[in-house]
Amino acid sequence: MAVRVVKPGVFWIGAIDWDRRLFDALIPLPEGTSYNAYLVKGSEKTALIDTVDPTKKDQLFRNLDRLKVDNLDYIVINHAEQDHSGTLPDILARYPAAKIVTNAKCRPMLQDLLDVAEERFVEVKDREVLSLGDRTLEFILVPWVHWPETMMTYLKEERVLFTCDFFGSHIATGALYAKDEPAIYPAAKRYFAEIMMPFRRNIKKHLEKVDELDIDIIAPSHGPLHDSPEFITDAYRDWAGDETKNEVVIAHISMHGSTQRMVDHLIDALIDRGITVKPFNLIGLDLGQLAMAIVDASTIVLAAPTVLVGAHPNAIHAASLVSALRPKTKYLSFIGSYGWGGKAAEQLTGILASLKAEMIPGHLAKGYPKDKDFAALDALADEIKAKHSGL
Repeated sequence: MAVRVVKPGVFWIGAIDWDRRLFDALIPLPEGTSYNAYLVKGSEKTALIDTVDPTKKDQLFRNLDRLKVDNLDYIVINHAEQDHSGTLPDILARYPAAKIVTNAKCRPMLQDLLDVAEERFVEVKDREVLSLGDRTLEFILVPWVHWPETMMTYLKEERVLFTCDFFGSHIATGALYAKDEPAIYPAAKRYFAEIMMPFRRNIKKHLEKVDELDIDIIAPSHGPLHDSPEFITDAYRDWAGDETKNEVVIAHISMHGSTQRMVDHLIDALIDRGITVKPFNLIGLDLGQLAMAIVDASTIVLAAPTVLVGAHPNAIHAASLVSALRPKTKYLSFIGSYGWGGKAAEQLTGILASLKAEMIPGHLAKGYPKDKDFAALDALADEIKAKHSGL
């Protein structure tokens, strides 16, 4: 990938991973990703901001060669995770005089992950600055975005904010900037849902720090840059805020059709009551799609049959995901079917207990649903409509 000029003396020199389809052996990447590294040349010093995933180190080195970077003074590491820092040992070997600039929490993590020598570090505090001559880097700590040691780097003279994972998106694109906003929006929302949503309250506080800065360009570590910063900052304000939409997400699975019939009835009942419904069959589901949907939903309904005495394993998995992501959802419910008994509802309720959401009593049908079961589902739809009435 060619070197791209962000501003005079500021270069994108990262790597695009067109073919990567899984991140952390967990997160689907339907559109690939990028590892954004940046070079800032000052009149006296040169700084590399972040590195790339180790699988793409050759691309980073080719870009350094294209810019004829014979000397590197600083390597700024905003975040210790290996897709940002993994090439650091190779960079240090190539530039033996270079110093690693990072914060007090990140330094020991880099030492644990990459076995970096103590003497290579320059430790910085929140709002501390580093001069490159005619350019100044300011370091802004943003813990729990999404690790405890994350920071941003602000190039003051050029008004470029290097935000690391903050405002990123997993998408491989040849475009340097997010000009096609309708295409970038879902990728950025998926990224927020999968990575940032558990730390939503921290994100809200850190948005205030971003608002204090005069910014021309937001330069994240994944996905395109934003030369219209308000596009992504406004989206984050929406996603991280407390307001939800008149939407119900139904995550469902059925073994012999009983639960599916209940789901179909509930979907129709909710639609009849003017509620947007987003159903997700848990068989073969891209969990990123479910994560995106629960960013905005006011209510989540889990629908599953009983297996032995507990909920279907796919429903347990989905409940665990929802619990881990901690959405701002206001209401939860459970519907399903059983043959002779069990504790499916209690089990799923226990998994979701950590969420600050009200549990609306659901309904379990014994065997195939009958008229009384459909009446109970209608009553559930009425209850959800009443709960949503204030939205």
